[in-house]
Amino acid sequence: MKKALLAAALMSAGVIAHAQSSVTLYGRVDAGIEYMTGIPNATGAGSSSRFRAESGDWGTSLWGLKGVEDIGGGNQVLFKLENGFNLMNGALQSTLFNRWATVGLANPTYGTFTMGRMLYISNGVWDFDPFGQSSWSSASLVRGRNWPQSSNNVAYQSPKWNGFDIYGQYSLSNQTSWNGNGTGVQGREDGLQLTYTSSLFQVRGIYDEIRNPTNGMLNGADGAFSFSREYTAAANVFLGPVKLQAAYQAIRTSGASGVAAGTPTSLDHEWGGVTWQATPALAAIGAIYHVNGNNGAGNATIYTIGGTYNLSKRTLLDIQIAHARNSKNANFSLEANGVGNADNPLPGHSQSGVYAGIQHSF
Repeated sequence: MKKALLAAALMSAGVIAHAQSSVTLYGRVDAGIEYMTGIPNATGAGSSSRFRAESGDWGTSLWGLKGVEDIGGGNQVLFKLENGFNLMNGALQSTLFNRWATVGLANPTYGTFTMGRMLYISNGVWDFDPFGQSSWSSASLVRGRNWPQSSNNVAYQSPKWNGFDIYGQYSLSNQTSWNGNGTGVQGREDGLQLTYTSSLFQVRGIYDEIRNPTNGMLNGADGAFSFSREYTAAANVFLGPVKLQAAYQAIRTSGASGVAAGTPTSLDHEWGGVTWQATPALAAIGAIYHVNGNNGAGNATIYTIGGTYNLSKRTLLDIQIAHARNSKNANFSLEANGVGNADNPLPGHSQSGVYAGIQHSF
């Protein structure tokens, strides 16, 4: 009798173990040396330069856990927890799981539904940015508008239907006023993304909005950069070892009044670039990014070249050389700095930089 009970217990344990989630630890570590000119000096009357050890220039250093459990009928329960950190000093970026903290359900026929904190839908330009949203790329001239995170989110990703797929997010403000009224840290955010993919090209359209948590409006003290609507059209063209990429973004506010001169309520942002996969290991990249702001905000252009060399499937060396040219009233940096950041060049001044680093994924 005891032997029979033991055998039954062992068989049950095997079934339970088989049904449990598979959990994967993953991550990326990125470090390099950066040199930048055009940084205001201590007096603010001229410009200086700086060498800096930097984490995340080519891609954010991060680590995470993700898991999936098969619950039958093709259905799965899944989760994802991810944090960004500074490799140079080991510091976490704000909260523990600042990039992803989600749980959801997936089905190959009906798609994937998730809830929690996640990268905001505007990050969907990553696939169409020649430099993959590196530190100096599509987020720079819109001061980070392209790469925020979003809390209180519900999201849906469809399966592919004849090359098309849909992705949507809706993020609650968690305030007594639906859009936000100053009792929380985030206003309502939402967006919709439509993508078509073929062997020759890929196109994507994105609409999204980020509302001001203080009043639920689509404007803020910095104009269009933090709280606004964004309309994006982007394309990839695949020509053997060459990939062409281009995008246009219209960023608009609503209800803004009494805005100070030099604070844009409207931005037009576009870029184009090419990647040449010269060998299986070596890729060369070139791109131009441009922004134009209304209300006397001026315009700026980033010219950049760079590339990667893969030492293995998981490890690469990277380099990027870039130059940001500002019009008379503009002070855009190579980096995605806010309006008052101390590293922004003086109005009308240029900024140049180069970095080289190593990145390992696990």
